[in-house]
Amino acid sequence: MQAGFAMLCAGCIRAKNVKNIMLQNILDICAGSIGFYTVGYGFAYGGADHIGSTFIGNSYFGLRDFNSWASFFFQFAFAATCATIVAGTVAERCKMSAYLCYSIFLTGFVYPVVAHSMWSSNGFLSAFNNDGYFRDVGCIDFAGSGVVHMTGGLTALIAAVILGPRKGRFYDEDGNPWETPVTFQPHSVALQVLGTLILWFGWYGFNSGSALAIANEDSAAVASLSAVTTTLAGASACVSALFTDSILESMATGETSYDLTMAMNGGLGGLVAVTAGTACVTPWAAIIIGIVGGWVYIAWSKLLIALKVDDSVDGIPVHLGNGMWGLIAAGLFAKPELMDLAGYNSANPGLFYSEGGFDGHLLLVQVCCIFWIIGWVSCVTTPFFMLLNAAGMFRVDPLEEEVGLDISSHRGSAYDISGPRKEDVDELMEVRASKHGKIDTTKEVKAVENAAE
Repeated sequence: MQAGFAMLCAGCIRAKNVKNIMLQNILDICAGSIGFYTVGYGFAYGGADHIGSTFIGNSYFGLRDFNSWASFFFQFAFAATCATIVAGTVAERCKMSAYLCYSIFLTGFVYPVVAHSMWSSNGFLSAFNNDGYFRDVGCIDFAGSGVVHMTGGLTALIAAVILGPRKGRFYDEDGNPWETPVTFQPHSVALQVLGTLILWFGWYGFNSGSALAIANEDSAAVASLSAVTTTLAGASACVSALFTDSILESMATGETSYDLTMAMNGGLGGLVAVTAGTACVTPWAAIIIGIVGGWVYIAWSKLLIALKVDDSVDGIPVHLGNGMWGLIAAGLFAKPELMDLAGYNSANPGLFYSEGGFDGHLLLVQVCCIFWIIGWVSCVTTPFFMLLNAAGMFRVDPLEEEVGLDISSHRGSAYDISGPRKEDVDELMEVRASKHGKIDTTKEVKAVENAAE
């Protein structure tokens, strides 16, 4: 998945900042592993033998007295993914020092508290709490629509608002707003598509892998169902976003085109949306979740532009918007038999499966989870980013941003775009003319000179 994020982010941005975003994707693994090893895992899953609900873990720091290495590695991957969401959103204008600070802070403290509350055996919202479920059911977030994607997406939104848009995105050089926001064209659509497909493949590790083991028929059924619902939600969201955008364009302009970005990000939005209930919903429900997920992506993307919030990779609509929808969707479509199979209490299933009318008990719990994540992440990360900004550690110098972060911070451009020297071109043409007699090389010379320019 980190390879997918790296390719997708690099493809979305301009060529002058490719080295910068690639380095950040490498450091996501480095900073994430160190932060999660030192304190993050302890805050997320420490104190598992404690009776009763707790706000935060209090043991396993530095993995002391701990030997479940598979658990650490699997959970570290989720934490690193959460940090990567932010990196893509603030790309092309964020300082490396700020990036390192928020990456460690997010994986070491912000994300672990959310993970503890919803996934730990003594988290106060957890469906696996040894001392009793929250409102008799606990939240359903099987693979992290809320814990991972909504947490990362909301952090990205707060960072983008405080950091401000890229130069020229919404305002001209005099600070006057453009009538139509400027769209910075991605430098490599091929990288975007490959990154999207690699991420999609990695999603099976997240969603099916959240079964944690394939040890018997039941756990195998959970993992395989998750693979099916993941596939159908991603596919239906891709189609939904692509053709809905085309229809809206046709209605507005009379012209019809098919936007590749809508297909890619719509598909990723559907994958995020089904992540919460992937093991608890039927295939037909996954298709509905994906269709709505495509619409959620479009709505959030247009809302950000209207509010002049600059998201370099459109990660906020994908992860925050569909992370919220994913939690709600699990509260609507969780089926009792599938909840039992996945280890949840089926006494309070999804709204559409409740007996004796529409019982919104589980849906209420899911909504509570949304408000909890919004409250925690906002209260913790807003002052953090404001302090970075006040200290001058957040945004790069305007001239550095204009030139590009690769040249200003990473010892040169990612691509060698220099052409051959003009004198070498002239010499080559003279040699060719002497070998082949009098030939008209005007067009050839002109073509090479244009390449050199």
